Amino acid sequence: MKMESSELIPSLPEELSLECLTRLPYSTHRLASAVCRRWRQLLQSQDFYYQRKNSGHTHKVACLVQAEKESDGGKKPGESPSYRLSVFDPVGAVWDRIDPVPGYPNGLPLFCQLAGCKGKLVVMGGWDPDSYKPVTDVFVYDFGMRRWRKGKDLPAKMSFFGCGSAEGRVYVAGGHDQNKNALRTGWVYDLRRDEWSELTQLSQERDECEGVVIGDEFWVISGYNTENQGAFDGSADAYGFESGQWKRVEGVWEAGRYPRSNVGVGKDGRIFSWSKLDSVVRAGLCGIALGDRVLVTGSEYQGAPSGFYLAEIGEGQKVKLEKINVPDEFSGFVQSGCCVEI
Repeated sequence: MKMESSELIPSLPEELSLECLTRLPYSTHRLASAVCRRWRQLLQSQDFYYQRKNSGHTHKVACLVQAEKESDGGKKPGESPSYRLSVFDPVGAVWDRIDPVPGYPNGLPLFCQLAGCKGKLVVMGGWDPDSYKPVTDVFVYDFGMRRWRKGKDLPAKMSFFGCGSAEGRVYVAGGHDQNKNALRTGWVYDLRRDEWSELTQLSQERDECEGVVIGDEFWVISGYNTENQGAFDGSADAYGFESGQWKRVEGVWEAGRYPRSNVGVGKDGRIFSWSKLDSVVRAGLCGIALGDRVLVTGSEYQGAPSGFYLAEIGEGQKVKLEKINVPDEFSGFVQSGCCVEI
């Protein structure tokens, strides 16, 4: 029987071998993992991800919940569209699809939420596309291995909650329950342990809020309570990762303005609305920060074709939109999205 070499790459020093492997594109990791047991253990470890990140060999992609075009198997006019997961890699402007999540071959759960966490994509909740009933499913996609695994279910049936991620954890808060009652609850999902833990409650109910991580805080912006559906509030709750406590912040959002997929953060940490950038993206808008650039999708008015733009955030929240060409099969409406560093 042939013995496996203890060296990462025969005849090369360990440090140089590791440097070579960190430079492999993530798309080759699945194939490289089949070389030997040691490569597989290394490439699938969190330490290797951090090694790539610290050496500057990761990059950020946009993952999108995107409606299928009718010509690509979408439903007929008048029917609710099916949604798939698309990926836009700004390095080379490459578009791709992710395989369907397990158990949903004909489309994602409607209004499911996405979060990027330690190089992986987390898909949470939503509504069953056939029954329109809320689901608690959680799925985790590994880009290097190009495969899904089932995560621990959401601790409750909730929809339209805010979410964000930091340091291997996904934070969710607000939304509404299966009876349409707005929620004040919050939870955190530890990706490595595959466990959910409950947070202390928000200062108020926040249905259809938006979640975003700013520095060392998870912000839950706007939303409304059960008695005032659609009356979006101008305040936010911010959860400190170190303190483990929420603080209420007033006047961070324009009261009455829809926040979901619409919250931007300037270089100075101030919150603003993507829909105020330009008249070409005032309807059906979604903005996804990709480091120094942002992928912005939207249209001039409801029902108009979606446009796709890359934007650079300057000082004082100055942003310049640059229209990008998109293959027809990836030109459908973008419902939501997130950034994943892979």
